[in-house]
Amino acid sequence: MLSRSLLAALLLSLTACGGGLQVRTIRAAQQRPSNVAVYFRLQSSAGEPVGGLTAESFRIYEDGALVSPYESKQVVLNPEVAAAHYALLLVDMSGSVSESGAAATVVEAAAAFVDKVETAQKVAVFAFDGSASLHPIAPFQHPGGAKAGVRSLSTFKPQDPSTNLNGAVIKGLAELEQALAKDTAPLKFGTLVVFTDGTDRAARASREELRKAVKETPHEIFAIGLGAELKKGTLDDVGKSGTALAENREAVVTAFESIATKVEAQTKSYYLLGYCSPARAGKHKVTVEAVLKSDKGAERTGRAEADFDAAGFGPGCDPKTPPTFDVTKGEGAAPPAPKEAQPAKDDAKDRPAKDGKDKPKPKAKPKNDGVNLPPPPPPSTTAPPPAKPDGKQDFNP
Repeated sequence: MLSRSLLAALLLSLTACGGGLQVRTIRAAQQRPSNVAVYFRLQSSAGEPVGGLTAESFRIYEDGALVSPYESKQVVLNPEVAAAHYALLLVDMSGSVSESGAAATVVEAAAAFVDKVETAQKVAVFAFDGSASLHPIAPFQHPGGAKAGVRSLSTFKPQDPSTNLNGAVIKGLAELEQALAKDTAPLKFGTLVVFTDGTDRAARASREELRKAVKETPHEIFAIGLGAELKKGTLDDVGKSGTALAENREAVVTAFESIATKVEAQTKSYYLLGYCSPARAGKHKVTVEAVLKSDKGAERTGRAEADFDAAGFGPGCDPKTPPTFDVTKGEGAAPPAPKEAQPAKDDAKDRPAKDGKDKPKPKAKPKNDGVNLPPPPPPSTTAPPPAKPDGKQDFNP
């Protein structure tokens, strides 16, 4: 799978741009006999992700000198060997949806969304109403697993007809983080997609708490809105990565399709480029240049750089060898299991997370508390990503 994405000022990434493309290095790795791999995202200058490039669309330079593709044997590897992508669809099934006649359309749209997105990601579906807890509809599974489960939304009956939008988004992010923390992939990326037809009515979590959670999460969040009750400001509070508003029931399917296309494009904008370095000793700088040619032959380019150490390098390199990335820090390092406890069963007396009932007991899970673990510690996922950039990529020699 190939990709391009817009230079965003995200931490622990080296960036460079030129001629209309912007490239962000997420992680890079080196290993003997002479393998170097770079995991990165690409976007157009307008911020749109671009995928589908082949290895021939990239030029590799070491210390400013072009490396012949015949020598580098460069290949675009399947990003799944390096990263896990999870998407959680959070569907508003409060009384205003489930009892308004819109439920059938929502289920149809959600099923189409899942069908499109889970070709490249693991997808889970949760519903929410006015209750303090989310309602699991389809758990994270391998591609194809959530499609059948999402149909059960057609018979969903809300336990509380109110709308706990703010609390649901916060808990949805927690569910996403917990699922990613369990995955064994070196790099992990999450996407939350929220469908709602109204503003928060339950007041279990404040608007300030919602905004804080949305701002602090490293994950992408998209929002889909339906109906006149929904204020655009509410949708913007949630969908920091993109929004779609359906003014009526007939437009719901189109809105879901729009966001599904964006999520799919984001996933395809990740590239894992591997090659065999001609260097045999010393420290070097690798530059990856993406080249996008128009029908008329005009080029748009963008560059990203990283350092590597060729100590001990020699012949016998297979560029298809999966890389080993440093999983302890940087973008894509999984966040720790959320501090908030798993939601209890729905209860009419449930209170919002801010009253403290959802908070775990201190140090209840020592394995998630890197401070108390005896040395040597396992690869840590407790550091809140991302850390501040140090100007170099992390490598595992």
